[in-house]
Amino acid sequence: MRTVADFYQDCLAAVDQQPPLEVQLADAVGCVLAEDVTAPFDLPVADLAACDGYAVLTSDLDGARPDQPVELDVTEEICAGDVRPYALVPGTAIRIASGAPVPAGADAVLSLEFTDHGLARLSAWTRPAPGENIRRKAEDVSEGRVVLRRGTRVGARQVALLAGVGRSRVVVHPRPRVVILSIGDEIVEPGRPARPGTVFDANGHALSSAVADCGAQTFRVSAVPDERQVLRETIEDQLVRADLVLTTGGISYGAGDTVREVLGSLGTVRFDNVGAWPGHVMGVGTVGGEDGRCGTPVFCLPGDPVSAQVCFEVYVRPALRHMQGWTVLSRPSVKAKVDRGWYSPQGRREFVRVRLSGGPQSGYTAKVMGPPASLLLSALAESNALAVVPEDVTNVRVGDTVQCMVLD
Repeated sequence: MRTVADFYQDCLAAVDQQPPLEVQLADAVGCVLAEDVTAPFDLPVADLAACDGYAVLTSDLDGARPDQPVELDVTEEICAGDVRPYALVPGTAIRIASGAPVPAGADAVLSLEFTDHGLARLSAWTRPAPGENIRRKAEDVSEGRVVLRRGTRVGARQVALLAGVGRSRVVVHPRPRVVILSIGDEIVEPGRPARPGTVFDANGHALSSAVADCGAQTFRVSAVPDERQVLRETIEDQLVRADLVLTTGGISYGAGDTVREVLGSLGTVRFDNVGAWPGHVMGVGTVGGEDGRCGTPVFCLPGDPVSAQVCFEVYVRPALRHMQGWTVLSRPSVKAKVDRGWYSPQGRREFVRVRLSGGPQSGYTAKVMGPPASLLLSALAESNALAVVPEDVTNVRVGDTVQCMVLD
């Protein structure tokens, strides 16, 4: 029997980081940088006005106040993007737009709100401080400086900086393409008529959402029956667009469970009993390639929807994050006191659905959702964390402190 820790490492070892790829800026959102990004020029490229107003020499406005304004002639107007050289003559002002270059000789920009908005002659009733409302050259970034380091996730704020330094393309670890297969004769698509012996495909939809939430691309395939030839052909057809194949169901020891046999002929997938609950039977390996080597990674999850979701969080999500270049792979965790006790199976690491409340100062409480031994979808839906009970603990008592994996 494999321990949870060993099987976790098996899953990480089965996948590699996505090879770096140069993509357009819009396609980089959500991806992790695979390069250091340096600034090719100063930002700002010159001293710029931080607001609409007037470029002035502050000493010219000594004594200015609302009841005794100071008047100055307005000699020029500078718009944003104007690159012509301007110089301020002492005793005058130049009207200036936000983002326009500050003329030589000016040491501040007087905001419009402290003036009469004069066009030819200005009436000002305050004296700005030297440097006020001026964005200095290179105060944001300087030429040659590393502005974003490899390993940074690209979001809206990072896109603003990349575009600001002129980058339209960037090298990232692209999103993995994940093919999801639900396997079983009994599975039907939600929305279709139910009949005795059928179950709706909760796993396909739930795992597609979980994979997308992790930042990967999803390709959900309609449920595949327990027919060896159909399953084999489906998997082979999907390998062309898969960086990872994720299956659910069909991995028990029954006569109708065909996944072991099919994957055994397609690659090097190993099935193990894992010391965990739920999800004590799992498979990991590769399919395709030469004798399975250098093939496409495949993870085989249990068919029970609660087990599949728990196994995704514990094993698959960290592997997907590793593929995308993340350094922090697992969910955050906190310690919490449980609201009731239960028996935990000996020798297995148990993941119990709980709802956390409280905070860092007051401490956290974990309310157990449903009977721990029962795999209830309703309890899973009401949970926001998984309480982790170690393998050597069999009796959890009310008020005991357990480590909890935070889901949301």
